[in-house]
Amino acid sequence: MTLRPLLLRLAASAALIAVAVGAQAAPSISGKELSVGAADVQQYLDGSFPRTQSALGGLINMTMSHPQLSLPQGSRLDLGFDVAVATAGGAPAPLGKVKLSSGLRYDAQTQGFHLDQPSVDDFTPANNGGRLDSNTRSLLNAFLVDYARREPIYRIDPTVAAVLGALQVQSAQVRDGRLVVTFNQSLGSIVPAGMLGD
Repeated sequence: MTLRPLLLRLAASAALIAVAVGAQAAPSISGKELSVGAADVQQYLDGSFPRTQSALGGLINMTMSHPQLSLPQGSRLDLGFDVAVATAGGAPAPLGKVKLSSGLRYDAQTQGFHLDQPSVDDFTPANNGGRLDSNTRSLLNAFLVDYARREPIYRIDPTVAAVLGALQVQSAQVRDGRLVVTFNQSLGSIVPAGMLGD
């Protein structure tokens, strides 16, 4: 008999946690702008990696893992990855850590923020004497181009995105530690307050 109240309390606690997590991950609006904080973008990225890019018919596989996002002052975001390379079906060998910077765009089709013209800024080899040779750099650039085109670094909840579907996007940018997309009209009367964060 005492087990049932305990299970009910646990279920209620789990539901409250789920609501809290959902609220934390919701975007915020201000006028025509919808924005997402760095912590929520990082959480989305953590669930989207590792990712593997193949080349030469699968003879080389590059795996990107442990994404680390930073939103510094300015118009570009910083993103770091651990990189491992596998050849001829072998086990992935750590290559090093890549840091890139990128602009930002919002894609209404994917309902998300994407990298825009990412560039590799720094490489730290996993082993002394390691380097990013031209072939590996080419594979990395191919990964970045494909990833920027197809995959968002943060996807807006479909319920919110469906409400925004008829609006036109004016700009997307990094500002004050957030990803910000500006639409062609105010969102306050369009998006129900219950869908959004603070």
